[in-house]
Amino acid sequence: MSTTLSVPVRLDIDALCPGFSRAMVRLDAAATGELDSAEIEGPLRQLVRIRASQLNGCAYCVDLHTKDALEEGESFGRLAAVSVWRESPFFTQRERSALSLTESITRAADTHVADEEWSTAATDFLPTELGALVALIVTINAWNSIGVTTRAWTPVLVGSVLPVETNPVETAGVAEPEPC
Repeated sequence: MSTTLSVPVRLDIDALCPGFSRAMVRLDAAATGELDSAEIEGPLRQLVRIRASQLNGCAYCVDLHTKDALEEGESFGRLAAVSVWRESPFFTQRERSALSLTESITRAADTHVADEEWSTAATDFLPTELGALVALIVTINAWNSIGVTTRAWTPVLVGSVLPVETNPVETAGVAEPEPC
């Protein structure tokens, strides 16, 4: 069995800036309230959180929201495909629109949230839904910035790797193709 690497905490932001940490929790609650009011579905919320966290390189948030999505009934296959959603058939037009907007807002310094991205999202979401999505995307990006900068929170590996099933091609005496 291989060992995992310990990533040291740089700054315990929660202990050192408790007022700021409480404000972030309130911001998150406000964004969640907007999502609830706009009736944005749970799976879409998690896909957005995961995608922004992937782009920002926030291991803690990727771990946390992947687990949340699994607990909410999201499939492992769709979660594994979030990073390649444009090439995957697993996502609805509405989800694609939200993921595209997530990428554009997360990379705002480069994209300036192009009119095309916004127009596509505005076709698939009502204005109240768009407002709630913007609140969610801005909030997860703030959490990611804190997590990546301070490494204040560490993901925890729970469980074990899924067992490898017997490959039916192997059992038929046919050689398995080489991995990509």
